[in-house]
Amino acid sequence: MLPSTRLASPLWLTLAALRRAAPGQHRGRSTPSGSGHTLNLGGIFPPLATPFSPMQEVDYAQLEGNLRRYASIPFRGLVVLGSNGEYPYLAPRERLEVVSCVRRALPRDRLLLAGSGCESTQATIELTVSMAEAGADVALVVTPCYYRGAMTSAALIQHYTEVADASPIPVVLYSVPANTGLDLSLEAVLTLAQHPNIVGIKDSGGDITRMGLMVHKTQKEDFQVLAGSAGFLLASYALGASGGVCALANVLGAPLCQLDRLCREGRWQEARDLQHRLIEPNTAVTRRFGIPGLKKAMEWFGYYGGPCRAPLTPLSPPQVEELRGTFSANGWL
Repeated sequence: MLPSTRLASPLWLTLAALRRAAPGQHRGRSTPSGSGHTLNLGGIFPPLATPFSPMQEVDYAQLEGNLRRYASIPFRGLVVLGSNGEYPYLAPRERLEVVSCVRRALPRDRLLLAGSGCESTQATIELTVSMAEAGADVALVVTPCYYRGAMTSAALIQHYTEVADASPIPVVLYSVPANTGLDLSLEAVLTLAQHPNIVGIKDSGGDITRMGLMVHKTQKEDFQVLAGSAGFLLASYALGASGGVCALANVLGAPLCQLDRLCREGRWQEARDLQHRLIEPNTAVTRRFGIPGLKKAMEWFGYYGGPCRAPLTPLSPPQVEELRGTFSANGWL
């Protein structure tokens, strides 16, 4: 831990006092009985793919169509403008319009997490405030990484603390080393978990030992760990994770919610059997074929996938066949 880096700003202290005085509440939303968390993140969140037209414009009509189809699946909420939403390729205006569009369609009892991480602390704060005004319930803040050599634990703690101090909505840390080349250290996570406006982390690294330590060492904090991939969802739940933000939920949302339910009910054999069938499809739409593979698979299950924004390219015909074979071999097609 780095106690000297824990900032005690007036806002930080005020938030701490409010949390002690009124646990279980956030913006008028009550936490389910039995949960000790200010904001309950337990459940499955699909990180929505951003639909584009053939001219590579954001297709809001298709986005609304996908949202109507997702409405029947018992997701805890939705994530917009994450890695699978092609967040780096969207202009600031488009990012806010996507948040507003999803918020209008989303019932108030479902959470909306919005990616607001930028390279500078100032830009991240400004976008986070704008995301809140557009209707986001939680800010998902990825690690700044362009100057990754300078992104020490102390630098990242200061960055996230300043963002959380200024944010009008709770903050979830986002560590995705496959995209950023930077892993938010356990030391930094444990320090930041003490901040009353930082409520959790989406960890996409896949290190189960690390995730278990996060859960174990933050038990006294108002902090929740979210698995960042469907491939290790069951293992994460076995170690105490609260939920999952899983790309595969864009395609197989109902089975992932079923896996969530089986784990919560302690039906581990059934959960294990289902998890086994999800591992290869998950790898196919993440590490193997990425967002082009995810969008192609969405089309087979009744959703609009459409093109990616350049420079991402569509799958080749042999890649499409390999992807289809992966889903078929596991009984999904």
